[in-house]
Amino acid sequence: MKALVEELYERDTPRAVAFRYALLVFDVVTVLFLVGSSFTEHTPLIESFDAVIGVGIVADFAARLWISRRRLADLVHPYGVADLVVIVSLLAPMLGEGFAFLRVARMLRLLRSYQTVRRLRADFAFFRRNEQTIDAAINLLVFIFVMTAIVYETQHWTNEAINDYADALYFTVTTLTTTGFGDVTLKGTGGKMTSVVIMIFGVSLFLRLVQVMFRPPKVHHKCPRCGLSRHDHDAVHCKACGEILNIEDEGAV
Repeated sequence: MKALVEELYERDTPRAVAFRYALLVFDVVTVLFLVGSSFTEHTPLIESFDAVIGVGIVADFAARLWISRRRLADLVHPYGVADLVVIVSLLAPMLGEGFAFLRVARMLRLLRSYQTVRRLRADFAFFRRNEQTIDAAINLLVFIFVMTAIVYETQHWTNEAINDYADALYFTVTTLTTTGFGDVTLKGTGGKMTSVVIMIFGVSLFLRLVQVMFRPPKVHHKCPRCGLSRHDHDAVHCKACGEILNIEDEGAV
């Protein structure tokens, strides 16, 4: 059984590739459902779906730990902690519905597996051309939703302007983009510090996304001599060490 699990997560056999694509689709659907359900009343049906997704993530998390060669390191790794946060929020909703948005931390697991990223590069030209943009967009979205959860949970009891997730998301986005209409503000010293964090880190992530969207695209190809991994699509020599590169493209034989 362990050999089968190792194959599914770490090998390049046809069924392993199919399994990882299925897991990627599961993650995307999970994120969409968790974000969407955060704006709705948690009925017994929604809670049932939460439990089913939670069991699936527990199984995935347990399988990764089972085949890991560094279990403790993987458990305390940010991605491992993100999975634990998602599991707790799904299976123990009584800890606070305000933290439901933290379930979007599951998105951190997307595109972080080396095998999955390598497969996406090989199978999809769009992903190869826009890998950095996709990664920057995911980082920005995760930050927005995590800060939305923090804003809601810390303010909705005392701030009449924060009544639901929509209000918290509205404040987060207007602060991050420095629009600052002023109709919603956070109270107290903690609220001010939260606003500062959103402005500093949010604007940085937003500018990072803009940067990778408008600068000339790069191709991922590791230089065999110096290890530089980002090059121009038509590069013949590595800009760092001058090594001759053999970058494959869609027209390569």
